[in-house]
Amino acid sequence: MKILVVLPRFPHPLDKGDKLRAFHQIRCLSEKHEVYLFCTSHSWVDDEDYNAVKSFCKDIKVVHPNKIVSAWNVVKAFFSVRSLQVAYWTSKKTIKKFRKFEKKVKPDVLYCQMIRTMKWVKKSETPKVLDFQDALSKNIERRMYHSGWFWKKVLHFEFKMVRSCEYDAFDIFDAFTIISAPDRDVIPHRRSSEIVVLPNGIDTDFFKPIDTPKNYDVVFCGNMSYTPNVDAAKHLVKDIMPKVWEKHPEAHVLISGTNPAMEVKHLASERVTVTGRVADIRQSYALSKVFVAPMRMGSGLQNKLLEAMAMGLPCVTSKLAADPLGTQSGKHLLLGENSDDFAQKVVTLLDNESYRTGLADEGNRFVRDNFNWERYNETLENVLSDALNNHK
Repeated sequence: MKILVVLPRFPHPLDKGDKLRAFHQIRCLSEKHEVYLFCTSHSWVDDEDYNAVKSFCKDIKVVHPNKIVSAWNVVKAFFSVRSLQVAYWTSKKTIKKFRKFEKKVKPDVLYCQMIRTMKWVKKSETPKVLDFQDALSKNIERRMYHSGWFWKKVLHFEFKMVRSCEYDAFDIFDAFTIISAPDRDVIPHRRSSEIVVLPNGIDTDFFKPIDTPKNYDVVFCGNMSYTPNVDAAKHLVKDIMPKVWEKHPEAHVLISGTNPAMEVKHLASERVTVTGRVADIRQSYALSKVFVAPMRMGSGLQNKLLEAMAMGLPCVTSKLAADPLGTQSGKHLLLGENSDDFAQKVVTLLDNESYRTGLADEGNRFVRDNFNWERYNETLENVLSDALNNHK
């Protein structure tokens, strides 16, 4: 098949979940098919990142929207009652460039990531598959309950608009994929059962245990400008760790990840290290004893948990983050229900090395057995092929 992948962001560096997912899907699809890429980027794509993707693509078209125009589109969307983020990623320039590139490529099928690309491809007559990635409307709804009154109003507006876009997608696309069953189940459309669950994988040759001295007791990794990660980092340091420090006053926390928000930077202290972007995130995992991800909002599948388990770390997380993985609490990882429960489980792991090792080994085995990019690529190929064959 000749596949045109359509993305809202350039899929490299791998510092966001959507970029990680897109990159590995492109990599796997390129082994058997001709893959072309159309995407936007609000920042310049350097040569190293471009070449990392180009090796898997026959051709790439990157459109650089004007940030001022994108911001103005958001303002107009609010007053015309349209999704703010769809407006941010949609412009006449982008649509025009897409149509020109599609005409040049003449693809058999389009594989589009997220509703942000929906307006670009709406009028295309090519068979179309939408990767919802996750239940974006549910993600926004969860964020509403942890926001102040102003952002709660804005998020409530965007929740309704995004939910409407998710509904509209069923009239535009031929087939759908999503990252987990819990995400599929919270899209309340009568045809939601048609959405194919397509989890992420993990490169276990890259993410694997490293035997090195542990300089940190607790680690949390991720894109530290992403609101759910910012909330989790604050929850960890302000609510959970004070209870851990009562038993382990020497415990040191590592917050590691790209673009830390100011709220995250302010968490730094003698007992908390905030790194910002690191050259190799594996070192942050390897230098730590326990991975803690107290997620209270968000959606989708937490790649950080897959990476931590693949690196051989025992993990403590929330039900929200664990459910999409299908893990068994107490065997593959531990679940914390509140700050007291999180702290108690962290203390238990810090106190018992053999327990840490056993939990880490089971988590590592679970990830190796269940999360493989190549395995899920076969499902993706079938979805794209069916969309092509069944397109009316």
